[in-house]
Amino acid sequence: MKRLSTDAIRLGTEGATTRASLLLLALALPLALVGCKEDEAPPPLPAAPAPAAPAPAAELVVEEEPLSEDDSKPTTTKSGGGGKPAASLKACCAALHQNAANAPPPNDGYLKTAASMCDGMVAAGQTAGAATALQAALRGAGLPSACR
Repeated sequence: MKRLSTDAIRLGTEGATTRASLLLLALALPLALVGCKEDEAPPPLPAAPAPAAPAPAAELVVEEEPLSEDDSKPTTTKSGGGGKPAASLKACCAALHQNAANAPPPNDGYLKTAASMCDGMVAAGQTAGAATALQAALRGAGLPSACR
């Protein structure tokens, strides 16, 4: 015969744990089976449409008009200029050099790069768009008032 502990005798729970375990297993099994459904196969991808036939190339016809005497002479335009005069750009370069000497790092490096770029623009005579190019080289450091 099986010996019972004093707690089991007092509470009358000889097979209660076994019955509770079986009850939980009996309730959990259908829930587990319901939750495990097989995945359905994905629907097939739509077929690719047939490539459209290319349209026939249109023929371009260029009609040339004869040149008159006035149109035969090319017009000359001034190239390389159009921006600030070289004298004011030189003042801007000088201001950049002076600010570079007094600025803390990393702004001093940006100002030195912009000053060298400015000197190159003055030497090449390219003054158009100088302020925009210098502002980009400064990377957020302030552009001196002589450059505006």
